[in-house]
Amino acid sequence: MTRYIRHAAGFCALLLLALLVNAARVQVVRAGSYDANPANRRSAIARYGQPRGDILVAGEPVTGSRDSGQQLRYERTYANGPLYAPVTGFASQMYGTTLLEHTQDGVLSGTDPVFTPLPLWHGLTRSLSPGGDVVTTLNPAAQQAAYEGLDGRKGAVAAVEPSTGRVLALVSTPSYDPSVLSGNAAATERSWERLNSDPDKPMLNRAVRQTYPPGSTFKVVTAAAALDAGVVTDLDRPTRSPDPYRLPGTRTWLMNEGDGCEDAPLRDAFEWSCNTVFAKLGVDVGVTGMTKTAQSFGFNDSALRVPFSVARSTFDTSVDKAQLALSSIGQYNTRATPLQMAMVASAVADGGQLRQPYLVERTTTADGGTAWTAGPRTVRQVMRPETADLMKELMEGVVTEGTGTNAAIPGAIVGGKTGTAQHGVGNAGTPYAWFVSWAQREEDLTPKVAVAVVVEDGSAHRGEITGGGVAAPIARAVMEAVLNSGSRSGG
Repeated sequence: MTRYIRHAAGFCALLLLALLVNAARVQVVRAGSYDANPANRRSAIARYGQPRGDILVAGEPVTGSRDSGQQLRYERTYANGPLYAPVTGFASQMYGTTLLEHTQDGVLSGTDPVFTPLPLWHGLTRSLSPGGDVVTTLNPAAQQAAYEGLDGRKGAVAAVEPSTGRVLALVSTPSYDPSVLSGNAAATERSWERLNSDPDKPMLNRAVRQTYPPGSTFKVVTAAAALDAGVVTDLDRPTRSPDPYRLPGTRTWLMNEGDGCEDAPLRDAFEWSCNTVFAKLGVDVGVTGMTKTAQSFGFNDSALRVPFSVARSTFDTSVDKAQLALSSIGQYNTRATPLQMAMVASAVADGGQLRQPYLVERTTTADGGTAWTAGPRTVRQVMRPETADLMKELMEGVVTEGTGTNAAIPGAIVGGKTGTAQHGVGNAGTPYAWFVSWAQREEDLTPKVAVAVVVEDGSAHRGEITGGGVAAPIARAVMEAVLNSGSRSGG
């Protein structure tokens, strides 16, 4: 009898061991696949079972959380949603996260390892630490000025602080309210379908995810390349540039919008945006020199993050001389995001140094302690300091004497460059209006803000679209907002 009991006990022990092995397999080996299974809602219930941390602008939250009373309890809310959507992105129970809501999700949701000092305990209890906050670099006055200036037209504005790389404004219009995507009801699905089918693409972040031909604003790059290479040594010496200019190796003649460009000195050519002068300068500098300067400014860089990814701005390195001439005036395959062109203006403003732009100043824990703070930013010398001084002089001339007078600010020193970029088959599309600029108060030692504006004004008559007329007033409003409020966002 005792032998049968021992056998039964041994068999029970074997079953218990098998149960423990299977439990370990489920809890450890297969845990990842079970957590990722769409049918498993425990992670989602835990994730939305507490309020999400906030994104702050100048110390004030532009996000929030609403108790829906549903199983997925807390939904994301946004204050001034369309204004800050190109920065915050959305946090949706159905469609995931984008932009800062995505790159900073670990902080905002409380899942970042910094917030879980006892990961084993949190894993066993399935609990989450309270979400932390993300403090941005944005200047709310500059953001508002950019948004109001665009006035719903297709376009974008990017503004940075030259001495640090802090992003002061990032606006894209037309925009949308991320709140309509927060929940999981049928209305959320309808909003998603409506936004994705809208031909104006309100969810497209034109400031960082859309590239445009930069047109004459790219002449800042070409002028810097010519000065650095010694192709031009005197701003007021004739450049020996014919008008019209025949593109090398072709029978195509390049024209100018106005008169007075034949043999124009660089100063005059820059102020009045002479295509023929800059096309020839680009050819004289050569592919190698133009490529080196363009890439120093940030073109062809696919790794730029702010912290979300920025579309790659391009300067074609495999071109013949005719294509190089067109590339050097911001046409052919040359493409740029508004943020990239703000970086171009910023490098001129900061003595030829380019600082990596960034949007997040620091992150904090739920109790206000600092979890992470932005450290020193990467600095690259784009051009010689003496070249930068000459470029500042040229850009100031555009605003005081040339095509950019609409950007002038009383009591401030402003430099700028206009651009009207052709596009479409046979350049039949309505041109894009561009303006890039920087500004400082007369008493300031260095520029406080660099701005790029692009407007896709499809409703205007072609002849009425100019960078100076359409984009420069928007840039002026943004620069004034920064100079009047100070560039520091705080928070």
